[in-house]
Amino acid sequence: MFWTRLASGIVLLIIAIGSMSYGGGPLAAILCGVSLVAFRELTKALKCAKDNEKTSSMARVPNGLEKAGLIGIICYYLTMYFVGEDTYLLMCIVGTFLAVIFVYVLTFPRYNANQTVAAVFSYLYAPVLLSFVYQTRMAPQGIYTVWMILISSWGCDTCAYAVGKLIGRKKIFPALSPKKSLEGCIGGVLGAALIGWLYGYFFVEKAFPDKSIAWVIAVICGAGAVMSMAGDLAASAIKRNHDIKDYGKLIPGHGGIMDRFDSMIVTAPMTYFLTILMLV
Repeated sequence: MFWTRLASGIVLLIIAIGSMSYGGGPLAAILCGVSLVAFRELTKALKCAKDNEKTSSMARVPNGLEKAGLIGIICYYLTMYFVGEDTYLLMCIVGTFLAVIFVYVLTFPRYNANQTVAAVFSYLYAPVLLSFVYQTRMAPQGIYTVWMILISSWGCDTCAYAVGKLIGRKKIFPALSPKKSLEGCIGGVLGAALIGWLYGYFFVEKAFPDKSIAWVIAVICGAGAVMSMAGDLAASAIKRNHDIKDYGKLIPGHGGIMDRFDSMIVTAPMTYFLTILMLV
């Protein structure tokens, strides 16, 4: 299990580094594919399927609410890549919401309100928030700032795990995540901030010798790390609410897309907005 998880993690890291380095179409295409799978995982977990469906597997045909969300995801990413204007992206978000409402109303009483809310939530949670990876990469100086998303999410996760294993004692979320400790959480935030500072000092400042921004990157990575843990706990809470172990089986040793990208999903918009406010 350990070696399977490690191998999968290495493959994911290689794909992430390659797509983020290149940016543009390949990154947008990968994020769109990941978003489509994450959307289905969430609608499955939140029981968006029809009440009379006896199966909730990923292999089932999407229902009307899910089809509206899937079409909305594709339209959103196409608009983001080919147009890129915030107004049109907002139109895609509102349009998808209205499409789900139309399906709900026109097919009533086929779907209930909880299923409709689940479809909208799943669309906003993973696909829209995850798109900020692309928007960060394509923003000014994005070739440097996009890596803060990985530092804040996977860097925090690694540091928190190491510190928690070594000195973790006080459990702060026993009902939600029994293995998380206060020491591990603090270690994760400080570790991400330190990695961010080192990255800023040795790489980013060399590209911008007239600026001293290592400390700014450290602050952004630290704040992103806090959101990273919040995203991880939120995804865990959904699983516990619905009594499931993993969101899927796509990634060997890790589970589904939501199991591996839960922290990055919320770290990406935090990094994007803080970068706009503090660096650009």
